[in-house]
Amino acid sequence: MRDPANARESKVSSGTVVLLREHRAAVEFARALSTIFNPFLSAAALFVIVSHAYSTSRLEFWKLSAVGLFFFTIAPLACVLYLYVTGRISDFDMSERPERQRVFAAFVIIYLCAAISLTALHAPVQLVAITWGYWGTALLTMVITRWWKISTHAFGIAGPFTVMFLLFDKEPLPYVIIVPLVCWARVYLRSHTPAQVVTGAAIAVLSTFIFFKLFHLV
Repeated sequence: MRDPANARESKVSSGTVVLLREHRAAVEFARALSTIFNPFLSAAALFVIVSHAYSTSRLEFWKLSAVGLFFFTIAPLACVLYLYVTGRISDFDMSERPERQRVFAAFVIIYLCAAISLTALHAPVQLVAITWGYWGTALLTMVITRWWKISTHAFGIAGPFTVMFLLFDKEPLPYVIIVPLVCWARVYLRSHTPAQVVTGAAIAVLSTFIFFKLFHLV
């Protein structure tokens, strides 16, 4: 006859294993979301989408999308890699708040160069407004980071969706679930608090509206 105490112990042990597996699955899912929808890739994807929508020729699309890929993915990633290799930051997530100031200072310069370049090249106004919006967001984030750590993933995903809703009306609606999922992932991984995630998203939305208003797009 099976000992009831052993049966209960086995049941508790099985339940613990299931909970651990569920937690690990949630962690891996959160990490995947953070990797796939990181700010650099989200910005590049936005630039490609908007370039395709507003380019007047295939050649112009290639040029504009290449500019977006360089300024919003290649240059920022190269900057982060350099800071990591030289020991100025301890990890690619920029976990330490003081380290993030160095990174955002570089981002401010990169995005300013992008905004000035696209303005001088008379790129479609939608892309110019987007680029200045990224610059404004990076500048404000750099200032706030002196005292508080906010989520770059949150503004990195909320900003592009704000742009797409302003430019394409309700077309992006089926995909908007990505925004709260990414925000959840950052909180679940304990990279940020809910307040830091909400603030990051709010800054992106506000900056986008301001610059779109300045360029008479809203």
